[in-house]
Amino acid sequence: MSSPTEAASERDELARLAAHIQHHEAAYRRGEPEILDSEFDELVDRYGELADRLEIDVADRVDAAPGADHTDGFETVEHKVAMLSLEKLSPARKDSAGAPIPLGEQLAQWYARRKKELELAEDAPLPLLVEPKVDGIGVSLIYQGGRLARAVTRGNGRTGDVITRQVQQTGAVPSRLASVTSGELEIRGELYWPTSAFEAYNARLKAAGERLVINPRNGTAGYMKRKEPEGLEETGIQAFLYQVPWAEGVTLPVRQSDILDWLAEQGLHVYLSEAHRATDAADAFAYCEGYHPRRAELDYEIDGMVIKIDELKWYRRLGETGHHPHWGVAYKFPPERKPTRLLDVTVQVGKSGKLTPVAHLEPVFLAQTTVSRASLHNFGEVERKDVRIGDTVYVEKAGEIIPQVVSVDRAKRPPDARPIHRPKECPVCGALVVEEEVFVYCPNPACPAQVQERLEHFASRAAMDVEGLGSKLIEQLVAAYRIDKPHQFFTLTADQLARLERMGTKSAENVLAGLERAKGRGLARVLVGLAIRHVGETMAEDLARYFGTSDALLEFAARYAAGDTEAVEVVAPEKGTGAIEGLARKTADSIFAELASPQVREVFDGLRAAGVKVEAVLERRVEVEGVAGKSFVLTGTLPTLKRKEAGDRIKHAGGKVSGSVSKKTDFVVAGEEAGSKLEKAKELGVAVIDEAELLRMLGA
Repeated sequence: MSSPTEAASERDELARLAAHIQHHEAAYRRGEPEILDSEFDELVDRYGELADRLEIDVADRVDAAPGADHTDGFETVEHKVAMLSLEKLSPARKDSAGAPIPLGEQLAQWYARRKKELELAEDAPLPLLVEPKVDGIGVSLIYQGGRLARAVTRGNGRTGDVITRQVQQTGAVPSRLASVTSGELEIRGELYWPTSAFEAYNARLKAAGERLVINPRNGTAGYMKRKEPEGLEETGIQAFLYQVPWAEGVTLPVRQSDILDWLAEQGLHVYLSEAHRATDAADAFAYCEGYHPRRAELDYEIDGMVIKIDELKWYRRLGETGHHPHWGVAYKFPPERKPTRLLDVTVQVGKSGKLTPVAHLEPVFLAQTTVSRASLHNFGEVERKDVRIGDTVYVEKAGEIIPQVVSVDRAKRPPDARPIHRPKECPVCGALVVEEEVFVYCPNPACPAQVQERLEHFASRAAMDVEGLGSKLIEQLVAAYRIDKPHQFFTLTADQLARLERMGTKSAENVLAGLERAKGRGLARVLVGLAIRHVGETMAEDLARYFGTSDALLEFAARYAAGDTEAVEVVAPEKGTGAIEGLARKTADSIFAELASPQVREVFDGLRAAGVKVEAVLERRVEVEGVAGKSFVLTGTLPTLKRKEAGDRIKHAGGKVSGSVSKKTDFVVAGEEAGSKLEKAKELGVAVIDEAELLRMLGA
């Protein structure tokens, strides 16, 4: 049991870890990973350790939240069976004494747990199937009467975007199965871009003077979200299919290894020659470990192996958690690591003013490319690792994409190695920096480096999603017309745009049409686009929902920044939870100070004058009797719904969702591993219901 002082320190660390995890998850979903998978796993494992020790409710933990890939304009459908990610064997996992648990031992422990759950004797056979973990994007295919009826992305695991036209246009999967003529089934797999096809496509782009695709995985994800799929057949994108999670009216094999054969017989692309049926955990692990040299021979990228129980009859019995199924586990390849010398460090300025140290290295060949620059993440990481100029450092690639300095060989440190100091001034504009935990910021919003980054972010898909307004065009607009604030985009004319390099009348009209569509995105998307520190998508939605209009938000921000005690207590009280869930005092100080600034007010005035909607775009509520006006608290892991989804359904029906249990709470919705909130409900005599009862109340 931690002392009160230790607990407070651990809660501070938990909050910092949560912020880092959410930041890196968002970066990964944008296709811009900033750290290695192994480092991310280490963050998550440490977060889990602290959350367990502090008895944080499962539903309130950031490691319980799923990812998402929804794109506006795409129909969203619910998966009949959730598309969950697999549990990973992690080099960051440690035993009770703090010693790392070898991956082979982790797999043996997983295998023993599965046998115990299935009530099998220790010496009873439980064959496993080992398959390559293709680095692509998950896809779900619905075949009806043998014909392809729908293709859907993994999405958040529960719902995904319909990409049927895009998949059909690539020719990656057959439109008809070879021998199935009746019934319905779902086939899952991975859309991927073969290395040879990807390189050939990029060569054509380069010859045409067009922007290259950064890597096969991100390229596949981006091209599958093209609203007009014409031309996708030229990319060479393919699919590996490997799973049939359900079928109605179709007879299937009873083993996963035979499913692969069956899929091949139907004309689908599978990796039969790369799969291995293992007798036990030791055999499976040996195959994984021995597979490394074969990666270079493949025409597609893999980042590990998937180990599945071969007998499909056990899957339903083993079940799943809210995170992952119990019938499989993922083995991740350790990334290639090379030593090289750190020659110098420069500083980059991001859209929020964050100063990031960048390492300049003696060139080293790493994961099929020559690396001469690498990220050092932040100055806190530099200090923690004690990195110095002149050191021999080890470099890896995050997701095999972005080079990172991961460690230092201190035994080879030269006598003249120079420490790397936190900058006192912004290297671009000279403003005195401000420090926040491990990060260093330039506070000057007029800093030229920030201007370009912020404008690009405002137009990005995550924010206002202005089609046609890319970095090169924005660079030209800044130079030609001194655009330095986002609302100025909406004052551009077709003539101004057409005068720019590589822009004609048609391109100019397309950009203006994209700007016109962006006007209706609403307050939450505007807030995301303004790159206000600590305001991501969730916080932006919460602020928009609570305040409703930009006028109300900005008026409140002015009161808060002026020290109005009543305003402070509304959103960030000293004790308890404020009106906006998860908004702590320190974060609120930062957000409302920026919202109260003259620069932000100028942008809102300009957006309003240009006809941009700066009010919340909220779903119309359909009040449901028994739910409307009632207060709900969610706790534990629900069988099918995630916390946000359940909360959204309650709110849509006119109910309220709270983060804490009190006498005013009407219902506590409890799932597996419900914690202190369930106990509190019992103490107070609050009604406790399960997900099934909630869905019944909602009329679902």
